[in-house]
Amino acid sequence: MKTWPPIPAVLALAGALVLTGCANLNDTEQRTLTGGATGAAGGAIIGAIAGNAGLGAAIGAGAGLAGGYIYDQHKKSQQSSYEQGYAAGQANR
Repeated sequence: MKTWPPIPAVLALAGALVLTGCANLNDTEQRTLTGGATGAAGGAIIGAIAGNAGLGAAIGAGAGLAGGYIYDQHKKSQQSSYEQGYAAGQANR
């Protein structure tokens, strides 16, 4: 039995649209979105095993969004510390 539209074609098109839509995001948006997508995928897999993929994906997406945002704030803090240290080193020359 053939389905229309073909599932692989739909998935490829959806993937291309998602990747194209992420082209102009800043670092915070990219890290948060990546965390959310990864969390949703992981949550869907765990949820499917437990019997409710939708709920798992929703919980995973929320956790991933939070994790991605926290990671972004950590990276910004690291960059700020580096820049302060670099400036202090330049001032002591």
